[in-house]
Amino acid sequence: MTVARYWRKIPQRYNLVGTKCEVCGGVFFPPRNICPHCRRDGKIVPFRFSGNGTVLTYSVLYSASEQYCDVKPYVLAIIELDEGTRLTSHVICEPEEVYIGMRVHSVFRVLDREGSDGVIHYGTKFVPDE
Repeated sequence: MTVARYWRKIPQRYNLVGTKCEVCGGVFFPPRNICPHCRRDGKIVPFRFSGNGTVLTYSVLYSASEQYCDVKPYVLAIIELDEGTRLTSHVICEPEEVYIGMRVHSVFRVLDREGSDGVIHYGTKFVPDE
């Protein structure tokens, strides 16, 4: 298996796939093998998140590796997905446009580049709802 194929086969990297406990209803991202609430009694199954959420808090960053973000400054936020789990992600907007409570949705974008001729890694970022 090549490295590129290995990365493509990690569902949460490209599709916001986590897990859900069918016993308590808890959802988790990144995925978990065991429910932290139900422990051994839980039944963990794959779960695909809608990609819709709300900005809980954010920071405007003025310094970063060129590999991570070629636009400066940029917004890094904690997003609460509609299903209840939280994750940290880049929000693609001007820093003065972001606000706590802003509705966002996931998009597929470049996450990292390994030099000008290297591998390009893709994944999930967020943009404001229209």
